[in-house]
Amino acid sequence: MTEWVALLRGVNVGGITVRSADLAALFRASGYTAVKTVLASGNVRFTADAAALTRAELKARIEQALRDRFGYDAWIVLVTLDELAAAIDAFPFDAGDASRHPYVIFCSDDAVRGELVEAAASVDPVDDPVRDGVGVVYWSPQKGRTLDTGYAKVLGRARYKATTTTRNLRTLAKIVGASS
Repeated sequence: MTEWVALLRGVNVGGITVRSADLAALFRASGYTAVKTVLASGNVRFTADAAALTRAELKARIEQALRDRFGYDAWIVLVTLDELAAAIDAFPFDAGDASRHPYVIFCSDDAVRGELVEAAASVDPVDDPVRDGVGVVYWSPQKGRTLDTGYAKVLGRARYKATTTTRNLRTLAKIVGASS
């Protein structure tokens, strides 16, 4: 059995409301165990038989179940709990800097992650620090600037919607610390 984390994109914003209790019930009904939702931003920690499905198959099944149950065009990024913990541990910026947001951008497509890393070369590294990570991109914008920096404009492109999701480092720590 493998501990997984499904990071849903775009729930509880823009008119798409998914209650945590309903989300957990969907995962349980889909046969996953040790299901725990964390915060109301679409984070589900669960256990599944990794040998039975590939990551791509598991991702597709979950996305389809979300579409069927909640009626929206669902996209998730699926990582193991170990991968998520490693991303937290490798955060390259000062996570305690109260003037900045400590973000981790998860990508379900390696080519997209590569594009996001390349795009970082065109932004001000002091104003908009971005670093490459294993399967992720790290970003630490100033508070109050999350939507208007050069890198924010890159992340906001519609073509990244289906393959990326961003989480604050504190949220990720809560996911790792959540007991089942």
